[in-house]
Amino acid sequence: MPTKSLAPSLAAVFVLSALPAAAELSYSNATGGTVKLYGQLSPGYLSFNDGVASYGNLVDNEVSNSRAGITVAQEFGASVLTFDFLTALGFAQSSNFSQLGDPDNLDWRRTSVRKLEVSLETEKAGTFSFGQGSMASDGVAQTDLSGTTAAMYNGLDTVAGNYQFRTSSGALSGIEIDDTFGSLDSTRRGRIRYDSPSLNHFSISAAYGKDILSTDNDDIFADIALRYKNEIGDVKVAGSLGFARRTRNGADRDDTFGSISALHTSGVNLTLAAGSRKDDGGYGFAKLGYIADWLPIGTTSIAVDYYNGSDFVMENSESRSVGFGVVQRIEDANMDAYLVVRKYSYSDSSDSYLDASSVLFGSRWKF
Repeated sequence: MPTKSLAPSLAAVFVLSALPAAAELSYSNATGGTVKLYGQLSPGYLSFNDGVASYGNLVDNEVSNSRAGITVAQEFGASVLTFDFLTALGFAQSSNFSQLGDPDNLDWRRTSVRKLEVSLETEKAGTFSFGQGSMASDGVAQTDLSGTTAAMYNGLDTVAGNYQFRTSSGALSGIEIDDTFGSLDSTRRGRIRYDSPSLNHFSISAAYGKDILSTDNDDIFADIALRYKNEIGDVKVAGSLGFARRTRNGADRDDTFGSISALHTSGVNLTLAAGSRKDDGGYGFAKLGYIADWLPIGTTSIAVDYYNGSDFVMENSESRSVGFGVVQRIEDANMDAYLVVRKYSYSDSSDSYLDASSVLFGSRWKF
């Protein structure tokens, strides 16, 4: 479809900036119990050009989508028992638009539930979690201290994932952004999970679970992750390494992936990530950024990144992307406003393909 007028989209994106920062929606009692409502709204405008035509839509930014939740916690001595429910709001996700049509503007379903879990955090034994929530290696490929993750991170498929590359003749190829730019990062399942306490800046997590929100899915998921956080002189460092296995009909699919990010007190930062799927594709990702105090309203984060993937669609296929983004923090409104421009290219031995590009503009307001 042709690009729509920007006016309604820009109005929706900026209307929240006029709101004052919301007071925390929480209640506490004298026995160490708390109830907290929380969430965020993440409207954006996505423009995509496939080399032949341009498309534009008001979207919910799937990099960090609109959501709402409630947390109920109770202290028991040095331990904390927590119930957490969090769901996406069901607005049309940025990755679900394509040349073939648009998703419904509102389509909440049970797979929108992000968390429905009970966890027990202990002082010395670690944290035990049960229910719908993140697997142990969720986020391992996306450790990032750049300040730009509201709209720009190692998860390129979340922005324009369902759009297809066109062949040099202009025909839709059937090969989507989602097929060629994976991070291999884990996601959320119905699982049991354990997180160890931090020891010498390291912690370890493990989980085992199933997809309890989808129907007719008997896949089994198991993973393990190692995380590291530290400050070394003037540099803050965070890193993660994970291994994840999906078992389907007796066959295993194994992914190994990790990321590391370093932030200097000057604001200069570097993020690196890589991953491989056994007997399948792999990738490398690099991001160079800078966090500055140029404006009194909040920090300004800028970054450029590069993604290089291979063998995801077929043997000897290659996918590359270069992106540039700016995220402006607006402290008084508890908001991030952003602009991300990205170019995509794909090649294989079966045909030649046109380059594509996207522009994502929007804001994220947390409450």
